[in-house]
Amino acid sequence: MSNDEAMLVAPPLPPPFDPTKPSTPISFPIKTLQDLKSRSYFDSFHYPFNRSSVPLRRNIDALPDRSRLLVCHDMKGGYVDDKWVQGCGNNAGYAIWDWYLMDVFVYFSHSLVTLPPPCWTNTAHRHGVKVLGTFITEWDEGKATCKELSATKESAQMYAERLAELAAALGFDGWLINIENVIDEVQIPNLMVFVSHLTKVMHSSVPGGLVIWYDSVTVDGQLAWQDQLTEKNKPFFDICDGIFMNYTWKENYPKASAEISGDRKYDVYMGIDVFGRGTYGGGQWTANVALDLLKSSNVSAAIFAPGWVYETEQPPDFYTAQNKWWSLVEKSWGIVQTYPQVLPFYSDFNPGLGSHISLGGRKLSEAPWYNISCQSLQPLLEFNEGKNSDIMQVTVEEHKYGSGREASYNGGGNVSFRGKLKRNAHFTARLFKPQLQLSASPISISFSVKSDKRSELSILLHFSSPSHETKSLLMVPNESINRFGDMFLPCVLTSKQTTSGWTVHETNLVLDGHTLTEISAFCSRPDDLTEETNTLEYFALLGHISIKSQQKTKLFPLASSWVIEAHHVKFVLGGSGSKTLSCKLEWRLKHPEEDSVFTKYNVYAENLSSSDYRPRKVMEEPRSEKVFLGTAHVDAYYVSDLVVGSDAKGVRFVVQTCGEDGSWQELDASPNLVVEVERLSSKLCCCGLI
Repeated sequence: MSNDEAMLVAPPLPPPFDPTKPSTPISFPIKTLQDLKSRSYFDSFHYPFNRSSVPLRRNIDALPDRSRLLVCHDMKGGYVDDKWVQGCGNNAGYAIWDWYLMDVFVYFSHSLVTLPPPCWTNTAHRHGVKVLGTFITEWDEGKATCKELSATKESAQMYAERLAELAAALGFDGWLINIENVIDEVQIPNLMVFVSHLTKVMHSSVPGGLVIWYDSVTVDGQLAWQDQLTEKNKPFFDICDGIFMNYTWKENYPKASAEISGDRKYDVYMGIDVFGRGTYGGGQWTANVALDLLKSSNVSAAIFAPGWVYETEQPPDFYTAQNKWWSLVEKSWGIVQTYPQVLPFYSDFNPGLGSHISLGGRKLSEAPWYNISCQSLQPLLEFNEGKNSDIMQVTVEEHKYGSGREASYNGGGNVSFRGKLKRNAHFTARLFKPQLQLSASPISISFSVKSDKRSELSILLHFSSPSHETKSLLMVPNESINRFGDMFLPCVLTSKQTTSGWTVHETNLVLDGHTLTEISAFCSRPDDLTEETNTLEYFALLGHISIKSQQKTKLFPLASSWVIEAHHVKFVLGGSGSKTLSCKLEWRLKHPEEDSVFTKYNVYAENLSSSDYRPRKVMEEPRSEKVFLGTAHVDAYYVSDLVVGSDAKGVRFVVQTCGEDGSWQELDASPNLVVEVERLSSKLCCCGLI
């Protein structure tokens, strides 16, 4: 073969994706009715990893009786960086953090059955937002699919039950149904059976289950977008929980639809295409024009493709542009989610991506990462336009899109405060809007701060008393307690310095019958400021906030309480005697208790030599270093191509349990498992506990 001929030979294609074979866990859609019918998804190696672990926040079974905001994801076709269940290395991936502005989140793609990646369900639920998958049929293929689905009443019910089963098993809340093709009119009755049965089964199998119909095919089988509620789409609306109206509606359509809906006007979600394709008001930076009209018309809104900001690379950077765009939504629609509502409350402001990961101020990893499941409760920061040096810039620091990033106290995020502040002035910034009713039990409040010597950062709490009086409590260090006594009720803190430069402040309170209504940051100058200049640069970081009951915290289960196993163990020889190890780690409590449900685990590995197998002497330094591998949100983690040193006799895996209050189990007390490198042929399935 000549060189020219060799150049024409295409490289071998990678083998087709086989979901039954062990590999790095991913999220993927179901593309055929046959796969939906056969329930083959549940035989996938990836299925257990795709279960969301964060339940919808309590007391949100029913949607509120007001205008609601639905957000439909539709970003680059779906399943991009978010498909990697355990995260990936692209810390410039797409993220959403303005959950406090929405009620429902829809994950959308153009595959038949779009299953939301668990990262979206986990973080949406954490913020009180329901999550829907999408069932869509399109074009001629869609027409054939609808013919098969609607062949009989029984087939329609069976496919509805398959969809409900998937939602219940994976932990999301329902479905958007989008039939974007013509169908034979004779099939309409069974299509309606499908929609009504799906709604019924969702309501019985998932608390607060939700089915929403998209304004597309009509009751006569035509693909004719109505853009409003009419006699041609209302029969579908009548048998499910709402309708997502196509986005080319006219100014009078929202009020007309509200009138036709009877007492269900809030179940009418008028579409807004952020790309602006024929949408009222033009979308993009004027999407708020449509929102203003819908709010005044007393109907709900459905924002389609907010990823426009990311996909079109709006200047100056994604973080700033995203905050600016959602600030328009807040101005039009207002805040719809209040949190925290129950204890414990914890946030380390982790945005779900970053350039490092920390734990207690110590860096676990300096590699870039993206995992939206790790996003903690996000602060409700107010957007300030521009870089005016007289305006205090308040940002979540560890976004890839910011600058001057600092190491976090926990996770991958801080709230940073940068700007100028006069000597005797102070600055407050909204962080959270809770609705937290307190009892007679004491509560413990803590927060971490890192700042320069000319900057002080405190926490300001606003309460409503049983008689509806407002109280403001400023949590300040002891040396500053008298400075703001005429403005706020002071609360003395105890403080401790950490080795990483963070200071952790703590206090205890009893405010029986009071309701916590706002948590703010309070920026000021120290009393002993020596500089004569009146206005100075201000810099401080807020690492975390925690509020929990002071009652004795339940201890983590002992390491011996767990069973930890390794399955699908595979070694591959590399150069210079090294090897790579892949395996699936699984763990479970021997005797699980109802209040011992954990939704986050840190996973570590360390290479072991022969000497590492003997017990360590008291006060002896560890002989090898534990390497942080990643975070699991289910009771399993897939280790992929871990490099094992040529002199290693085994690999010890450690699973560190994390509590919802921000606490974590010490590594030496955590369950661990040794996978031996020797006797490879006998280690194809290795399990044990050390």
